[in-house]
Amino acid sequence: MSTLVVVGTQWGDEGKGKIVDLLTEYADVIVRFQGGNNAGHTLLVDGKKFICHLIPSGILHGNKVCLIGNGVVFDPSVFIEEIKELSSKGMPVSPDRLRLSSNAHLIMPYHKALDHARENAKAEGKRLGTTGRGIGPCYEDKIVRNGIKVGDLLDPVLFREKLADNVKEKNFILTKMLNAEPVDTEDIYREFQEHARRLAPFIDNVSILIDDARRKGKALLFEGAQGTQLDIDHGTYPYVTSSNTVAGAACCGAGIGPSKIDKVVGICKAYTTRVGAGPFPTELEDVVGDHLQEKGAEFGATTGRRRRCGWLDGVVLRDAVRINGLDGLAITKLDVLSGINPLNICTEYEVSGTRHLHMPGNIREVESVCPIYKTLPGWQEDLSQMKSMEDLPKEARDYLKAMEDIAGIPIMLISVGPGREQTIFLKNPFD
Repeated sequence: MSTLVVVGTQWGDEGKGKIVDLLTEYADVIVRFQGGNNAGHTLLVDGKKFICHLIPSGILHGNKVCLIGNGVVFDPSVFIEEIKELSSKGMPVSPDRLRLSSNAHLIMPYHKALDHARENAKAEGKRLGTTGRGIGPCYEDKIVRNGIKVGDLLDPVLFREKLADNVKEKNFILTKMLNAEPVDTEDIYREFQEHARRLAPFIDNVSILIDDARRKGKALLFEGAQGTQLDIDHGTYPYVTSSNTVAGAACCGAGIGPSKIDKVVGICKAYTTRVGAGPFPTELEDVVGDHLQEKGAEFGATTGRRRRCGWLDGVVLRDAVRINGLDGLAITKLDVLSGINPLNICTEYEVSGTRHLHMPGNIREVESVCPIYKTLPGWQEDLSQMKSMEDLPKEARDYLKAMEDIAGIPIMLISVGPGREQTIFLKNPFD
């Protein structure tokens, strides 16, 4: 029996989808525990491209059970469209393979309306770069106890009562404060009653399902979304997401005790990217940054926005190891660095003449960081067909060793391309 949590170590977009897809082969149950459809995990399987926003990446394996935990904020229309898309590509999804927590909170139309209206009301330099999916407003309602849960869909009287109260409040904010259009209670009620009919077979108590599987000796894989530096508590606040993205969130976001987690693996891109606004100490706004963006196909799977690219940030990596309690790393997109010489890795920050090994808590200090770099020789070889550590050029091995030295933990997997087969396994995290 093994229970493994996989999280991103940077600002998201680390390639978690591919790694989770690979590790799913060794798991019986795959659990998504936080975030919403602001996440996008891109997978390339047998030449077909799949992008999962809500459904765990493990759904592409026909004999696995996938669970959406209570920590996820859930958009029914996105879920239904995702099922349709998977079915159209020969991956039908049924309730015997996919279950949804009755305690997950629903993203409502007024959450999306608020998200857009608030962002539009901000001055250009103050915008957060939200995806506009209603994630933040939904988490707000959850925290102030105004939220509507998935299980409420099965009680139409309770659902209508909660909906009416919320629409009254949200329309006041939309029209009086944000100069936006109101939403209509009856339109939303009718839409969500149809959603209730479609979702009812999938709704369950996910915490109990997880416990049952664990007691039967099943292997469980918990899949995080976004990355450590987007965590609401530990990230570059306020330029963060609205949930806890770190490994500890798997416990409260799925309903499993911390003593039942066996191992945590962090996914780390061989360079660093960020989507949207916020500080990015190692950002490259030059030909090297353009090379990383173009060769790495760095566009957001959810937003389609061009990702900002930069050198590997060892300070961010070091913080991720500590905050998540990482046991090992999975390195992605090492192949993208081929042809760049020399290569830099940020090992420390300097702020007002003082060196920092960790991310400062003051956002103004983060914005004024001067990165301190270690320079390494690059390599020219194409890595995409290499099958072992020994196949890699010495310079690539040295680069990986530098990453291990900063992190203080071993590398377990190395991805050298988007395909499942383009992966070097050094150690299986489930062993």
